[in-house]
Amino acid sequence: MIELKVPDMTCGHCASTITKAVKELDASAKVEVSLPEHRVRVDGKASKEDLVRSIAEAGYTPEAI
Repeated sequence: MIELKVPDMTCGHCASTITKAVKELDASAKVEVSLPEHRVRVDGKASKEDLVRSIAEAGYTPEAI
């Protein structure tokens, strides 16, 4: 499982956009979003680097934990 902090993820729309970005990389990935903690947990095949890049391309600033 890969965990990322996304400080600028603040609402349900943000969570939906980030989930969509992850699913475009790996449609079978399990994505858990915690808005209060600003964290995204991904259980799938994509690498941490690819996840960071995809979320950044969606307009957010993910940080590897």
